[in-house]
Amino acid sequence: MQEKREWSEVFRIVKERTGVFLYPKGIVTLLVIIIWFVCFSEVLIAGSDGFTVGSAKINITPKKPIPMSGYGSRKDPFKGVHDELFARAIVIGDGTRKAAIVSVDVIGLSHDAFQKVTDRIKEVSGIEPDHVLLCPAHNHGGPVTNVYNKTKSRDVEAYVAELHENIATVVKEASGRLESARIGVGRGECLMNINRRARHPQQGITLGRNPYGPCDHEVAVVLIADAQGNPVTVLFNWACHGTVMGPQNYLITGDWPGAAARFIETTMGGRVIAPVIIGASGDINAIYGPHIDFKSVYSSYSYGVDSIGMILGEEVIRVARDIPLDCTGPLRAAQRVIELPRKKQESNLKSPGTDSDDFLKVRLSVLKIGTIILAGVSGEVFTEIGMQLKDQSPYKNTFMVTHCNGSSGYLITDDAYEAGGYEARVTRVQSGAQKAIVSTLLDMINSI
Repeated sequence: MQEKREWSEVFRIVKERTGVFLYPKGIVTLLVIIIWFVCFSEVLIAGSDGFTVGSAKINITPKKPIPMSGYGSRKDPFKGVHDELFARAIVIGDGTRKAAIVSVDVIGLSHDAFQKVTDRIKEVSGIEPDHVLLCPAHNHGGPVTNVYNKTKSRDVEAYVAELHENIATVVKEASGRLESARIGVGRGECLMNINRRARHPQQGITLGRNPYGPCDHEVAVVLIADAQGNPVTVLFNWACHGTVMGPQNYLITGDWPGAAARFIETTMGGRVIAPVIIGASGDINAIYGPHIDFKSVYSSYSYGVDSIGMILGEEVIRVARDIPLDCTGPLRAAQRVIELPRKKQESNLKSPGTDSDDFLKVRLSVLKIGTIILAGVSGEVFTEIGMQLKDQSPYKNTFMVTHCNGSSGYLITDDAYEAGGYEARVTRVQSGAQKAIVSTLLDMINSI
């Protein structure tokens, strides 16, 4: 009798959730039960208000020498590998939907690449494109990805195709590892970044170091643990260009983002994966660099890569240790593409899929994990814009993610247009980007 009652309960639940009435006998019943279990197993794992999370990482270091990205003066293929590059993925489910966050140790991914990769992710994992955050680390020590001007080379095209497939693969692997999880968030501070818009008596604003300029030093940490409270993923957000190594370096490196992730994973041990997502840092550099190369140790401060990785990593770990795993609530996502008026003069930083005659496309993304807000912008956003969004968001734990889901180039403040400088010269849009980005993201945050 007890067994019959248990089967009756299964039949009742299936009917409520699928509208399918199960006959008590026969092969049809068995098949429907199997289908129901596959479709709703995540609900059983997560519970009514919990999360499931899976994470994975994959090596994306080029196998053949191809040109590097980040500095226009560097033309030749790379000459070796100092440290390997990775893509790290987190897949989060709430019982009804899934989302993916992917950190990639490259300079960027174009809007066209976003479309191709997210279509492939949907094929292999079922995750909708508007529930994906593709987050390049804006690493200037990696290979070209055709994010700016397309390189006509078979080896480059082969690497880019392999990179796209690897990103989809790592999401698929993370999705296949879903387990009941607990999530929490904390914040710290790292002072190893600095405003780079320096004042010069003759040249005006130039690239340098400006300790008087605005700089967001906040380190955001999202800790994900298994059901027993053991850390499995440490997602961290910090605002800084990946430019510790300069244009004379011809060794592949993940720069400080790769060093920080490596330090966290090695120090915490176990199966911890540490994806980095870059904050609003269009006008922010590391306090070290850009340096010459890894060989000129005493003249170029090449230790800066590992030094920043260690110091930032230590702060991430310190914050993670005190994070309460109390995040609850639904998983929500939204994306919008806004069009900003283009400047009349051309920029040398073009990206496939963004340009029209009069407007530039900027993709804005919001991922809400309980009360945590990740706000993505497909460009190099000035730190003041990210700080304004944090200040005006109704959610305390709001963090901007730049270079996210496409590449629209520099997106600067209105004040920067008047002051001039490198970023004002190369941005492809007119003034007004700051207001459009912040107001649209706030509307999206309030709507989901």
